[in-house]
Amino acid sequence: MRGVIADHSPETATRNLYIETYGCAMNLADSEVVASIMADKGFKTTDNIQKADVVFVNTCSIRDNAEAHVWGRLREIKHQKKTNPGMIVGVLGCMAERLKTQLLEKEQIIDIVVGPDAYRDIPQLISQVEEGQKAVNVLLSREETYAEITPVRLSSNGVTAFISIMRGCDNMCSFCVVPFTRGRERSRDSQSIVKEAELLYSQGYKEITLLGQNVDSYKEEDTDGNILCTFAQLLEKVALVGKDLRIRFSSSHPKDITDEVLFTMKKYPNICNYIHFPLQSGNSRVLNLMNRTYDRDWFKMRLDKIREVIPDCGISTDVIAGFCTETEEEHKDTLDMFEYGKFNFAFMYQYSERPGTLAARRYKDDVPADVKQRRLQEIITIQHKNSLLLNQAEIGKVQTVLIEGLSKKSDQELRGRNDQNTVVIFPKENFQKGQYVKVLVDRVTQTSLLGKVIEVIPHP
Repeated sequence: MRGVIADHSPETATRNLYIETYGCAMNLADSEVVASIMADKGFKTTDNIQKADVVFVNTCSIRDNAEAHVWGRLREIKHQKKTNPGMIVGVLGCMAERLKTQLLEKEQIIDIVVGPDAYRDIPQLISQVEEGQKAVNVLLSREETYAEITPVRLSSNGVTAFISIMRGCDNMCSFCVVPFTRGRERSRDSQSIVKEAELLYSQGYKEITLLGQNVDSYKEEDTDGNILCTFAQLLEKVALVGKDLRIRFSSSHPKDITDEVLFTMKKYPNICNYIHFPLQSGNSRVLNLMNRTYDRDWFKMRLDKIREVIPDCGISTDVIAGFCTETEEEHKDTLDMFEYGKFNFAFMYQYSERPGTLAARRYKDDVPADVKQRRLQEIITIQHKNSLLLNQAEIGKVQTVLIEGLSKKSDQELRGRNDQNTVVIFPKENFQKGQYVKVLVDRVTQTSLLGKVIEVIPHP
């Protein structure tokens, strides 16, 4: 057992660390782990890159445009380094794991390349750079979970926080780089997760999101391989930390989410009625090519079960338009599934071939770019219609909302989310971040509910 990293006091810090994070919530959680490791070595985080002794860019490789954003940002950082030649620049995360030493060769300003399982080695790598060397560690691990490291909450609103419960993925979806950039699946022990939740609760946090590439396959095992804790049991343990502590989780896999999870959600009011449930395609043949291990009928069956057990559950999804060999009829199956699913919101993309994935090795990316774009737009049109209709159905209803902070558009309005993860906007008045309020909805947009607070409540 490695020692707990606990001294995060800025008074003891002698150098500045600047971190930019791209991609998913898992990357943000990783950046918080890195900040903790660096704090133990005398670094404090800064939001001013010009004052930084070390700059880290935590990267995403899920799509080509995600990597393009990072390349563009590195070119901008090159100009910063000209005015601060002693600055150490590092690339972390999935892009570091995928490209490895290519990053050092392509961008001369990069000093350090670190994969997702090697963050404990960062202080040693910095020492190598200070001795005049470039430094790389992209070794993947079968054990690393960073379980005992207390994250530094970066850009925290003091209300919501993430807890990483597992790392890696074993699913091998043919379009996805995650198994190659984050390694095999492994779960944290439940005791460390509950302790982190208890710490956050004691610090005044009101909502936590349990994170994993596929939380439904979480399992804590003993040395003999016996399962000590399933995801449903973990949900229950965390829900018992505090009645006014909201619990969310992401993401689920349609093949793995169990009835036990659904009934646990139903049992505990502080587990939010929201599930991110990635579809990817509405056609069974395409799903098979994607190696999703379920078909169209299975997805519909699990969707129906969610709504049977939790009738008011908010459901979001992911979809990829124009996957390899997808025909017009198969695309229409996806449109049909969006009409059937009536998802509250969706993350919608056109297929982007990722080097090294099973799809890149096995299938031809043969759907023309303009066809992909048109199919994506057709999906978006249906989803926007459904989102608006679902939001309009909430007019006249009262929502329980946890206030997270100011609205993005006005400092005279506050924002929060309801149980189903929909954003709710209302006048600021004298309400405070971290309060639970009841909001009467009187109008909506495609993405938000708007209304007025009618009651402040101690907890939902």
